[in-house]
Amino acid sequence: MQLKNDLLLRAARGEKTERTPVWLMRQAGRILPQYVAVRERVSGFIELATTPELAAEVTIQPVDLLGVDAAIIFSDILVIPEAMGLPYEMVEKRGPHFPRTVRSPEDIDRLKVADAETDLGYVLEAIRLVKRDLGGRVPLIGFAGAPFTIFCYMIEGGGSKTFSKAKKMLYTEPALSHRLLQKITDSTAGYLNAQASAGADLLQVFDSWAGILSPDQYRTFSLPYLRQLCQAVKREAPATPVTVFAKGAFFARAEMGALPCEVIGLDWNVDIAESKTLIGPDKTLQGNLDPCALYASFDQIRQQTRQMLRAFGPHRHIANLGHGVYPDTDPEKVKCFVETVQEYAGWVD
Repeated sequence: MQLKNDLLLRAARGEKTERTPVWLMRQAGRILPQYVAVRERVSGFIELATTPELAAEVTIQPVDLLGVDAAIIFSDILVIPEAMGLPYEMVEKRGPHFPRTVRSPEDIDRLKVADAETDLGYVLEAIRLVKRDLGGRVPLIGFAGAPFTIFCYMIEGGGSKTFSKAKKMLYTEPALSHRLLQKITDSTAGYLNAQASAGADLLQVFDSWAGILSPDQYRTFSLPYLRQLCQAVKREAPATPVTVFAKGAFFARAEMGALPCEVIGLDWNVDIAESKTLIGPDKTLQGNLDPCALYASFDQIRQQTRQMLRAFGPHRHIANLGHGVYPDTDPEKVKCFVETVQEYAGWVD
């Protein structure tokens, strides 16, 4: 089916676009009352994410309600460890919790390389339903967590400010760490390619905890596995663009520019002009408005958004926030951001 709005894909590939495409990380979720209504019909987040019909419904909501230029499948990065044999719980107001964690070689032996079709079929079915129901209106983004970020949760057992248990393993058991990272990478590569086969038009890899590593550690324990994921997609789904978003990895922007992907996501802590220089002209950049800017007045949101657009320029840019939209953000402020991007007619105010 031919897309009616293919701005995101054209921008990702470096083609000229009539305007800058825009979507938001975490656009499907608690900012929308319609999402809350669906959530109240189930026992919790995990049931919602694993019920294809409901996951498809909330995936499409932001397209209808916010007018964004892409949908992103409603799921979670932690479906990969669960598919590998390490289940998790989502604790209200606390976040994810793993009753069991990885501590030893035997723990890694008990994990399997996930089979996307059998272990994660509910996500693939949700993708197929979304593609059917979108009717080609906008592209659909699939995603997964970066191997290092998934590693953090599997070792730590939940969220953390420091992930000191995970980092301890990098220092004290580097060979064991690489073994687990490779198993996660093998599982994730198959999962990303299965999402592309199911209909995802673009794939994004989230390295949410990149910023806790030193530059040397990032080069050792994250970048090689990100490269493997990108290469795996290029082999199996070469027409599907890949975005890598590594929050806090300001020190690795030049190396990110060398990854075999089309798009690099930027958080709000980096200078746009410097990032363009470091990453180079052959990548599309995504981002990078501070999510807290959406707490400002409507006029301030418009001003901040236009300033961001001018800094990135008219080509090779996908407008987004520098992180996921915060759950207490006014949906009307989000619409203001989206509409400001879409209405920005020139590159001089």
